[in-house]
Amino acid sequence: MKHEPATGILLFAHGSPVEEANQGVRELAAKVAAAGPYHYVRAVFLDGGQPDLAGGVREAAEAGLERLMVIPYFLTLGLHLRRDMPRLIAAVQAEYPQLEIRVAQSLEGHPLMPSIILERVQELTAKTPARK
Repeated sequence: MKHEPATGILLFAHGSPVEEANQGVRELAAKVAAAGPYHYVRAVFLDGGQPDLAGGVREAAEAGLERLMVIPYFLTLGLHLRRDMPRLIAAVQAEYPQLEIRVAQSLEGHPLMPSIILERVQELTAKTPARK
C-alpha cells in the first residue's frame, strides 16, 4: 500500500495592516478545511499579517506535515508572485528539505471568475433599485 504524505494547505495572501482583512483570509482557510479533505489549512501572509510564509511552513513542519500545497490568494500574477514568492519558497524549501512544497497558480484566469463577478453584480441589482 502506498503511503499518502500528511498534506496541508497554506493560503498565501498579501496581508494588510487592517486586521479584519487578514481575518477574512483566516476565515476562508477555516471554510476550506471544513469542506475537506485537507484539515490542515492555514492563512499565511506576504506582508502585514501573521504568520508570514516562513512561519507558516515552520508551523506545518512542527505539526508533522510532509507535503504543503501553497495556494496564492492573489487575483493577478503580478510582481509579488513573479519575484517575491519564488524567492520565499526557495528559502523555506532550503530550510525544510524534508517537506514537499508545491505552488498552485494564482486565481487569475480561473474559469469560475466571470461567474463570481456576475454573481456580485446580481447581488447589487437585487439590493439596489434601478435609477430612473
